[in-house]
Amino acid sequence: MKPTNYHLFDFLDFDVDLQRNESLWKACKPTAVYERNGDIYINVPFQKQVLANDMAADETVPREDYTLIIRQYEPKILRLFIGFGEEDISDSSVMLQYSSCVKKVPLKVAFNNGEWAVTDPDSITRVIINVKEPELDRWSSLQPDPQETLDIRLFPDGKREIRLAAYDHFSPPRYDALPIAFCKCDGKKDRATVSFECKPDECFAGTGERFAKMDLSGQTLFLKNQDGQGVNNRRTYKNIPFYVSSRMYGAFYHTCAHSKLSLAGMSTRSVQFMADYALLDVFLIGGDSIEEIIHGYRDLTGFPSMPPLWSFGVWMSRMTYFSADEVNGICDRLRKENYPCDVIHLDTGWFKTDWLCEWKFNEDRFPDPEGFIRGLKEKGFRVSLWQLPYVAEDAEQIDEARKNHYICTLTKQQASEGSNFSALDYAGTIDFTDPKATEWYEGLLRNLLNMGVAVIKTDFGENIHMDAIYKGMKPELLNNIYAVLYQKAAYEVTKEVTGEGIIWARAAWTGCQRYPLHWGGDSCSSWDGMAGSLKGGLHFGLSGFAFWSHDVPGFHTLPNFMNSIVRDDVYVRWTQFGVFSSHIRYHGTNKREPWHYPNIALIVKRWWKLRYKLIPYILRESEKAIKGGGTIVQALVFHHPDDRICWHIDDEYYFGDDFLVAPVMNSENRRDVYLPEGNWVDFFSGERIDGNQWLKDLEVPLELMPVYVRHGAEIPVYLDDVNCTDEMDLSKTTTIKIDETFNGMEL
Repeated sequence: MKPTNYHLFDFLDFDVDLQRNESLWKACKPTAVYERNGDIYINVPFQKQVLANDMAADETVPREDYTLIIRQYEPKILRLFIGFGEEDISDSSVMLQYSSCVKKVPLKVAFNNGEWAVTDPDSITRVIINVKEPELDRWSSLQPDPQETLDIRLFPDGKREIRLAAYDHFSPPRYDALPIAFCKCDGKKDRATVSFECKPDECFAGTGERFAKMDLSGQTLFLKNQDGQGVNNRRTYKNIPFYVSSRMYGAFYHTCAHSKLSLAGMSTRSVQFMADYALLDVFLIGGDSIEEIIHGYRDLTGFPSMPPLWSFGVWMSRMTYFSADEVNGICDRLRKENYPCDVIHLDTGWFKTDWLCEWKFNEDRFPDPEGFIRGLKEKGFRVSLWQLPYVAEDAEQIDEARKNHYICTLTKQQASEGSNFSALDYAGTIDFTDPKATEWYEGLLRNLLNMGVAVIKTDFGENIHMDAIYKGMKPELLNNIYAVLYQKAAYEVTKEVTGEGIIWARAAWTGCQRYPLHWGGDSCSSWDGMAGSLKGGLHFGLSGFAFWSHDVPGFHTLPNFMNSIVRDDVYVRWTQFGVFSSHIRYHGTNKREPWHYPNIALIVKRWWKLRYKLIPYILRESEKAIKGGGTIVQALVFHHPDDRICWHIDDEYYFGDDFLVAPVMNSENRRDVYLPEGNWVDFFSGERIDGNQWLKDLEVPLELMPVYVRHGAEIPVYLDDVNCTDEMDLSKTTTIKIDETFNGMEL
């Protein structure tokens, strides 16, 4: 009979059939604590455990000692590092990009009354390490020593306590969480775990584009990038090893390994993290607001840059346009019918063969690419191009890529057995761990950018060939971080050639926020697809990213993936959601141009014109977001972390700091709206409404959406009609004051 799944079996993924030679090594009481170069070093013995539900020390095996390093930074950041004898602490990582604010704070340590107290130069306590002997009663001889653990309390901001989960057990032999531990498989260190205490009412958010409720408490998440194939499941394109807590701290797990994060899921008493690599490097970030915490995360990992003005206009696309004549026809009609638009995107069909990415225009269907792009630019349209980071067997570049190892290398055995990659059959993944391969890829894009292409859609990148050899990293560690290397290359060559830093990306890991912008993947054109998209965007904004978009009105259809009809009300409601997003792009498996939806086309046009009126406001809020810890699409908890209701609302959001938006996501044209604390004004009617209340069962006509603005806010707008942002003279921006004289915005 299999043993009951306690901690060492379930969370740590032990083989319950014991077919592998695995072992668990648990942290014990420190034997020494000392200061070196301003860091605190803690000597921690680890004891092998008997592989059973009643964990006990395997006395036949000697303990192994490893050093836990604690380092303090300004502003309010505490770092815990343990490399288990395999790795040393380092700041050399593509994920890290310290700002000038990050400065090491020297620490000192003193022992008193069974505790090591770690303080900074201002005598503020940052760490308390408990090594007191337990008070034993008369039954103690029958019980294991409950103090034989690692009991450390951490204070990154000098105020709030974050404690290692030293005592999450039923009885000491039966643990649900361990403060620090590592595992071995066949004698080699294999994975590691760290756990922190959490409170019964604690809430969590972030971790990437999570298609889940606002409060992630109770969830166990797998931080493994993969093709999400929709926005209504636990797979996701964008995993970020960072969360924010309602106790006003954030945790960034500095790793690119496939990982598991349990936010009071496996145990309601603990936040547990496990990496498939024997190294733990955790940055705990304190702050008095969620924005301050995210600002601290960006201080460590980099700040977003500002996308160009034109990117905030409407993007038009579908899967796909096949010729210059077709694209010109679309663009001419947009102008003729006065639909403002700035970008035309060419998806999979601009190559010689649809989906066969060769980074070259089809010569028959696009006979003069430079003239084609130049002509569109003269009409006010930038060109966006789709591509991906894989080279196909039939691609023109395959021989060059193989000869020079620009793509990953399969062994002869692997090649003969076939590559286990994905449903897309590509010969290899471009190896961005190799500078020469990166340079080669940038050259492919440079040719297109020199023609006048404005932006590259860096699609895919969540999956790589896992059964292959890469020059600089094992695939198990490369998979998650691949998105950073891929997008960095495309972003940098785009900025080099055009002077404007922008991409249109799907995958993400820590560091990708430096390379805007990202969209939400392949959502269904349905109410649940719209709701899932918004949930993903709210968590994404709490994961360090300032800019985020989504396919309007959803990417694919049901029941037929390509050709089912998109409902008129879904198209309108998703348009309204898109207008109040950082960027708005129409895309999908069938026709997305508004004239194909004649019953609602005039409504759509009015909302597009509103979008262009709001661009000065979006620019102002974007400037604020890239300099601080903000984002454009903000969860309500961003402003109201103490409002318990806001931790459970995932269908409303702030648009910048002044708008509150409540999309309608049903065919009944009704919804409840929660107005948090404050004085609010209906943006379209001018009605004044007190906050801290629910507006129940509002009837919302299809042409409207509930949008509220803070009383007292000043909203910069551009009131002249334009065809594109090239026609804007931002010196003509007007400011609307939301005061007693404001009677609503005409749509």
